[in-house]
This record gives sequence, structure tokens and C-alpha cells, in this order.
Amino acid sequence: MSSDFQDMSTAPTLTLDPFQGQEAKQSPVQQQKEEPALDDSILTEEERRTVDAFAKQIDLTNSALVLQYGAGTQKKMADFSESALENVRSKDLGEVGDLLTGVVKELKNFDEEEEKGFLGIFKKASNKIESMKAKYAKAEANVNEIIKVLEKHQVQLMKDTALLDKMYDLNLTYFKELSMYILAGKKKLQEVRNGELSSLTAKAQATGLPEDAQAAKDLDSMCNRFEKKIHDLELTRMISIQTAPQIRLVQNNDTLMVEKIQSTIVNTIPLWKSQMVLALGVEHSTQAAAAQREVTDMTNQLLRKNAEKLKMATVETAKESERGIVDMDTLKATNESLISTLDEVMNIQKEGRQKRAEAEAELQNMENELKAKLLQIQG
Repeated sequence: MSSDFQDMSTAPTLTLDPFQGQEAKQSPVQQQKEEPALDDSILTEEERRTVDAFAKQIDLTNSALVLQYGAGTQKKMADFSESALENVRSKDLGEVGDLLTGVVKELKNFDEEEEKGFLGIFKKASNKIESMKAKYAKAEANVNEIIKVLEKHQVQLMKDTALLDKMYDLNLTYFKELSMYILAGKKKLQEVRNGELSSLTAKAQATGLPEDAQAAKDLDSMCNRFEKKIHDLELTRMISIQTAPQIRLVQNNDTLMVEKIQSTIVNTIPLWKSQMVLALGVEHSTQAAAAQREVTDMTNQLLRKNAEKLKMATVETAKESERGIVDMDTLKATNESLISTLDEVMNIQKEGRQKRAEAEAELQNMENELKAKLLQIQG
């Protein structure tokens, strides 16, 4: 915004020679009916006294004065309006909106999950965290660049808001100056018409002289011209009235954008960063829980396996502890084998005795036969 308003005075001033004696061209005007007096309640007591004193200095017979009456304030009002319009034209709040939209887009892009569904759980935890950190770093860099530009816009908008306050004060000053010119002019116009013009008209009617009629006509024409000038000032004053809310609208727009930028910088971005920290913390916790779950599952499996082994060992041990040193089946088989062996031995011994008895009988027969034979030989 232009800084031309910084050094302008905000105190209303009235002058009969706004262009310092420069020659002004006259233009034809039409006669108009006198407007009702303007309410002076908007003025202070000191300003009312200034209006009364100024009205006494107005000379309606001075054509240059009538033409330039209030023109200085009109010129300042025109320059002021042009500067204000130029400021509105040069202001590009669309870029701020685009930047704020860019912040939202960056945050939304980061918030989108790359892995969806049940299969995402089986991704390597370390890769997922590294991916999150990389995305965060990229988003943070982009957001920080946008914030830098937003902060520059914020500073400029705050300066503009302060200057708009100055512009509003200047516009109020021009409004008061115009009101004071109009009040002073109407006071003088009423005074001339009720006083000097009435006297000249009465004199012309009384004397019937052409010069007296011309004098009354000339003064009446000057009054009409001055009345038209006052009407022009009233139009300019209306422009000033309309400018005030326009300034406030522009200022309100600037203030809203400053608030949006401020909210983004102090609320949205820190909240996003804290949510990022929480997201990383939750991911770490999720991984720790998954690791703990795996350890617990493995422990349970080992416990189940050990329990089965312990059961089997305990049962076998119990079985073995209940068995005797020699099984009954073994003793029975051994006993049967021993009996069978004894039977066989007895049979063998019996057969041996029989064979020995037979052998002895045979030997006896052989001995007897031998003896008989020998006896035969000797005889």
C-alpha cells in the first residue's frame, strides 16, 4: 500500500484559495432550488465556530472564489480515492489463498497411508518407519517454504491494516471538511438571499431602474452558481460517506487473511507436527507390541511343547517306577524254560541209565561168552 497517507493531516481545514491564487476557468451552471440546511450535529463546538467565522469570509461576488470553493478538499478526495483504488488493484490476496490451500494439500498428501489392508501389517517395520520419516521430512520442507512466504504476506497485510486505519481517519477528515464547507456555504447563501439579495430585489422593484434590476439579477445568478457548487460538494461528501465502509471492508478482508495465516502458523502446523510425533510413537509402540506378541507366541509354543514332553516323561517314569525288577512274564517264561530244561535233563539221565544198564548187560554177556570160549580152549 502507498505510504502517501502517512504525512497527511487528519485535522479539517478550510480555505478560500485552495490553489494559491491560480486562475480557474468558469463554467455555466443551472439555477437550483436552495437545499435545506445541513445538520451540524456531527461537528464539535470548535468546528461550529470555525464554520461561522469562515462563512463571514465568503464573497459570492468573487467568481474565482465561488468556482474554487471547496475544490481543494475535492481534489484531495479525488487523489485519495485514486490511491485507495490503486491499493485494492495491486493487492493479490489470491496468492495467500493458494498458499493456504498448498499447506492443506501437503498435510493431506502426508496423511494418506501407503499400505492398506491386512497385508500391510507384514511389511518390515523398519522400512515403514523410515518411509514415514522421509515423507515427514519432505512435507515439512515444503510446508516451511510456504510458511515463509505466508509470514511475509502477514507482515505486509498488518502494515496495510494500519495504513487503512490512517486512510479511514483521512477520509473522516475530508468528510468533515466537506461538511464544514457545505454548512458555511449554506449559511452564507441563506444570509445573502435573505439580506443583500432581498434588498436589491426590493430596490429594483421600487426604482424600476435597469441597473438596479441587473444588480439583483447578477447577485441572484451568483447565488445560484454558489448553490450548484455546494451541491457538487454534497456529491463529493457522499463519495466520502461511501468510501468509509469500503475501507473497512478491505481492512476486514486483510484482517481475516492475517488471522487465517496466524492460525495456520500457530495452530495448524504445530498440531500437524505433534500428530507426526504421535504417529511415529504409535508406530514404534505398534512394532514393540508386535515384537512382544511374537515373543509371547513363541513362549507359549515352547511351553506347550515342554508340557507335552514333560507329560510323556512323567508318564513313562511313573510306568517304569511301578514295574518290578523282573517282569512276571519274564519269570514265567524263565520258569517254564527251567522246567523244560529239567525235564529234558531227567529224560537224558533216564536214557543214560537205560543205555548204561544195557551196556552192562551186554558187557556181562560178552564176558561170559569170552570165558566160555577160553574154557573150551583149555580142555
